[in-house]
Amino acid sequence: MKNVLEYLEKNAAAYPNKVAVQDEHGTCTFLQLKDACQSIGSAIAGKIEIGEPVAVFMEKGIHALQAFWGIVYAGGFYTLLNPELPAARLKQIHSVLNVKYIITDCANLDTARELFPASHILTVEDMKTVTADPHSLCDIRSVMIDTDPLYAIFTSGSTGVPKGVLVSHRSVIDFIDTFTELFGIREDDIIGNQAPFDFDVSVKDIYSSLKTGATLSVIPKSLFSRPKDLLDWLCNRQITIMIWAVSALCLISTFHGLDYRQPDTVRQILFSGEVMPLKHLNTWMEHLPLTQFVNLYGPTEITCNCTYHMLQRDRDYKDGIPIGRSFSNKHVFLLDNDNKKITSPGLTGEICVRGTALALGYYNAPDRTSEVFVQNPLNGNYPELIYRTGDLGRYDENFELFFCGRKDFQIKHMGHRIELEEIERAVSGLPGVERCCCVFDEERQKLHGFYVGILDKKELHKKLRVLLPAYMIPGALHNLTEFPLTKNGKVDRKLLLERSRQK
Repeated sequence: MKNVLEYLEKNAAAYPNKVAVQDEHGTCTFLQLKDACQSIGSAIAGKIEIGEPVAVFMEKGIHALQAFWGIVYAGGFYTLLNPELPAARLKQIHSVLNVKYIITDCANLDTARELFPASHILTVEDMKTVTADPHSLCDIRSVMIDTDPLYAIFTSGSTGVPKGVLVSHRSVIDFIDTFTELFGIREDDIIGNQAPFDFDVSVKDIYSSLKTGATLSVIPKSLFSRPKDLLDWLCNRQITIMIWAVSALCLISTFHGLDYRQPDTVRQILFSGEVMPLKHLNTWMEHLPLTQFVNLYGPTEITCNCTYHMLQRDRDYKDGIPIGRSFSNKHVFLLDNDNKKITSPGLTGEICVRGTALALGYYNAPDRTSEVFVQNPLNGNYPELIYRTGDLGRYDENFELFFCGRKDFQIKHMGHRIELEEIERAVSGLPGVERCCCVFDEERQKLHGFYVGILDKKELHKKLRVLLPAYMIPGALHNLTEFPLTKNGKVDRKLLLERSRQK
């Protein structure tokens, strides 16, 4: 298998009338999905080269998926331009891609024309009226290979210019085949999609359903500010699989949504993106006693995830939840500051990954690619790329791997090396605290602790003096009603740092 469209075509033949995708506007069967994608592909076939980018400017949903795979039928790769992003950010991404064509829908047509005057703007509605040309699409497929790019997802760049992580068909197929088999995702599952389509958590939703014939239920973003309505969606649609960001799960547990209604049909919850606070995990596990919970770890650059840990209900996780073991065909290991492999417990090193699922690199950014996609320093005999994640990890006595934070979250304060996650775990474990996030103002050498909960700041400070050495206690504590989140559902640390400087 060399192209993800083979998933679509197989299920269109096996389950033609089965619902492939549902969103707030309607449903689409596998056969309808294939037909729409082939029409869109035929509309743009010959206008783009193999491996050329085409942007999709619309909200997540059925139309976006039809555009994605229509682009792939035409030989290109897709990038979602999320209309919720600021105009300046969208223009930055557009400048990196330099796309000739942008596919949108009628609802976003005027905005697309205003934002991207240099590109040809096409609507998905018009393209779906084009009669499919199977012969042309077959000719295109015949010259495509499995290392051709499938999509680019843009992440924040330290220089201020977003980085487009470019991922191939082969990498997605390699990961999704393992992922769906390992977690037993089947054609009778209904996957509840939380993540926006420009966030790589959604890749697991999209391609797990496409691979297995499961139904993808695209949950409207608006529900994530209304926990009761969100739970009604999960229950009424009989969701069975949730592959969610940690903050989205915490939203429900923070507002005691599970006391209102439990989504009992959910048999697996797989979470990632941030460290799961133990209190919130326990709340979910208590309310859903038959559900399997899985901690996933991995950056976008290695195609979704590289390690996993299946939670054990009889285990005490007070010292943290492991990120677990490597997925099949991915090798995860630790390197110290001298590029030596760490094999002993207790030592912290950078998490590195090798394997087929590594991304192709950053689009149109060879220098930035070469900084982190590097020759394996443990192999001097032949070319072999690894990805240096910038994350820190350590093994415990049982050689389980634990996440220890970002290299750039490891700070030096009052002469001491400090992991911000260690402070956050201590604060989050206190009664009266729901969740904590720490940021460090390097300019002013001041450590700030933001938390959600009912515990008084003075009382919190008093309790921390018992738990932590003085140099690890935040110099300023800030009580919030909720954390600001990035568009991907992670705590917005940059915004917290800005707020700390205003106080």
